[in-house]
Amino acid sequence: MRDIDPPTDVLSLWLGADGVDQRTARAVIDLAMRVGERLLSTGASASDVVATVLRLTHAYGLRSVHVDVTFTSISVSYHRGPDADPMTVMRGIKVRSTDLTRLERLQTLVREVAEDGIQVDEARIRFDALIRAPHPYRRWVVTGALATVAAAVAALFGGTWFIMALSFVTTAVVDRVQRWLSRRGIAAFFTQMAGGAIPTIVAVGLLAAISAGVPGLQRISPSLVVASGVVVLLAGMSVVGAAQDAIDGYYVTAGARAFEVVVLTLGIVVGIGGILALAQRTGVSLQITAASQLSTNTVVQVIASMVVSGAFAVSAYAGPRAAFYSTITGGLGWLTYLGAMYAGMGPVVANALAALVAGFVSQLVASRLRVPALALTMAGIVPLLPGLVVYQGLFEIVQRTSGAGLSTGFTTLLVAAGIGMGLAAGVSMGTYLARPLRIGLDRGQRRALRRSVGDPRE
Repeated sequence: MRDIDPPTDVLSLWLGADGVDQRTARAVIDLAMRVGERLLSTGASASDVVATVLRLTHAYGLRSVHVDVTFTSISVSYHRGPDADPMTVMRGIKVRSTDLTRLERLQTLVREVAEDGIQVDEARIRFDALIRAPHPYRRWVVTGALATVAAAVAALFGGTWFIMALSFVTTAVVDRVQRWLSRRGIAAFFTQMAGGAIPTIVAVGLLAAISAGVPGLQRISPSLVVASGVVVLLAGMSVVGAAQDAIDGYYVTAGARAFEVVVLTLGIVVGIGGILALAQRTGVSLQITAASQLSTNTVVQVIASMVVSGAFAVSAYAGPRAAFYSTITGGLGWLTYLGAMYAGMGPVVANALAALVAGFVSQLVASRLRVPALALTMAGIVPLLPGLVVYQGLFEIVQRTSGAGLSTGFTTLLVAAGIGMGLAAGVSMGTYLARPLRIGLDRGQRRALRRSVGDPRE
């Protein structure tokens, strides 16, 4: 009756020293830790960071390496055997900014080390040059790209040329104000408040002009100015990263990223709600016009969604190739959303299905196209973000007219939250489904990912 096979949950065993001298091991650990730090600060998921660090250390012969990632730090430990002191290095993550070009360059460097056997000293020189390299675009290009995202969102929701131009200018002002506040040490919560308040002030001014009978403004929708601004503010949040970390089992990092998203979203809500409440007390007539719907032209919708995705990729410093493929991903995701809505699915399910397709395709083609999967995924879901639904919910809470109020507004905000969760879950599921196919193209990365999740085979 006694079993002769080993236990299925085998613990890793020490098999002996790997023959790497102390100086080389120290240099490799330092390089791997710095690469992981930069990857985490540019928005990569915890799983990708761990897998990349393990792939890098394995390329130089280090076998018994452990990587620990939290939201604010990364540590790399190397067990050198029973007769040698272990090495452990930890660094804090001080700056977080989405930089898809730097992410792509880091992934290229790690791939070259794994495939071509670059010496560690040369790899460190390349890494230093990579970090010091300037961004591919000047800062005013990023501001223009964000403004283009807002204008395209306005077109997606049937906005006129006037609303598109106003959304463009308003978002450009929001970006410059937020950058000015950040440079002076203002917390991100308050910069998000300012970002939500500025387009709301513009919309309230338009509503006041409409109430005063200013000619030429009766058929426009001021709501779209705020909706487009909200989409731009939501686009930079790490919803996708939080969901993917939770799926991969990095719960500490996932919880921290999710809480950051909640706090920053509350900043937008407070900024919008405060201005709307102030406008109501001053007697401005608050109303949502019927124009706050999707454009009736399907071709316009698809083109606008593609522009949104491509412009957002540029605003995140994605290279020309990544921006081009992000444009295609955005159009594919929107077509999936339209098909799901046509089939009778609700907005939450339709958005989740579109995000699943975008996440699956992004992961599947990223390694073949040599572009970061994160760039394609993030850009692909930007047109699906519930900016208009968030604004409508806040409007209904502040308006308090017959048939609308707190209950109706909170219900609308719950729909927006459901859409956001559906997008995150869809992207995570698409990533999970595509991972076996993507990893099958790279044995080294497959082995690194096994070790990152504690597979006993490694």
